[in-house]
Amino acid sequence: MVKIDMLEKMSDSKFRRITGVKRKTFNKMVELVEKADKEKRGAIVTGRPRKLCVKTRVLMALEYLREYRTYAHIGTSYGISETRAFENIREVENILVKSKEFRLPGKKALLRNSNKYKVVLIDAAETPIQRPKKNKKNFIRVRKNVIVWKHK
Repeated sequence: MVKIDMLEKMSDSKFRRITGVKRKTFNKMVELVEKADKEKRGAIVTGRPRKLCVKTRVLMALEYLREYRTYAHIGTSYGISETRAFENIREVENILVKSKEFRLPGKKALLRNSNKYKVVLIDAAETPIQRPKKNKKNFIRVRKNVIVWKHK
């Protein structure tokens, strides 16, 4: 909860540097997750209340996608278990993907686009690595029955 309070006080440019998305996009993500939560849980809320609010869960998913931290690290920083961090992040990701509002354009849309792209080619030639040749002269063979164990 402390991270959310800090983020809300930040300027828009710093907010985007931290989360990777604009504040308007973040708020839209929060709205979609809240809507999906209400549809999933229904009018009557039963069971144990969630430890993390929706904004925190969305921020956690963005941290995972932006920084690619492990679930153990994310869970520790938010005070939840690694498993619960995984479940929260997957749930938020699935909701955002199903909404179809946060998708990149497909291949056909990119091909239809009239933008001219510059192509840079890099010539990377393969060079063999010099390694010693393997021959029988380089190996010392010892028979198992020749080894003598000395006991004191």
